Amino acid sequence: MGFLDNTSITVDAVLTKKGRELLARGQNEFNITKFALADDEIDYNLWDVTHPNGSSYYGAVIENMPLLESFVDENQIMRYKLITLNKNTTKMPKINMGVTSPVPLNSGTTSIITPTTDNSTLDDQVGYRFTLHNSDAASLEVQVAGTEPDTGQTVNFTAPLDSTKSITINAKAAKLVGKSLNSAITTNLTIQGLGTGVVSNISVQTAVNSSTN
Repeated sequence: MGFLDNTSITVDAVLTKKGRELLARGQNEFNITKFALADDEIDYNLWDVTHPNGSSYYGAVIENMPLLESFVDENQIMRYKLITLNKNTTKMPKINMGVTSPVPLNSGTTSIITPTTDNSTLDDQVGYRFTLHNSDAASLEVQVAGTEPDTGQTVNFTAPLDSTKSITINAKAAKLVGKSLNSAITTNLTIQGLGTGVVSNISVQTAVNSSTN
């Protein structure tokens, strides 16, 4: 990881392993149809309404902060995506998980995750995107289908130091089923509203299978 010099406008792009694979085939498979923006590196506590030079300088420190170089570990970047809301919105939507963190699991035990979104009805209508960061800990299944089709997509993280596997589904409610483990695993479950785009995370802990001790 490094920092970019923000004295000039720079676009820094890094392809994931899958992106490089599609590009290398040369069959016009590499077509960017969607993109997301995030502000992970911004500390809004630095907005200074007491700046002696007036309102034009309230954000001076933020605007002069170094920007992170792009990298492809989704555990570490793009965790705070920017979203578009109706201009009349007075309260930010917030996902209510319906369970406490961490979610405890044992071999074969289940936990039903039924999120709701405060201050918006969009997600409750269409559903959520559930991403379990390490599928070695548990399986992730559709409990209540949403209006968006479920792809059952499995994604391999491509960061050199992260060999875990994630699985993503679309649903209104999801079911976690703990797997039989010789060593305990703690991972994250990321939930994104398909209507609002708001994101929230919760920890998942799968204990060692007692029958293997």
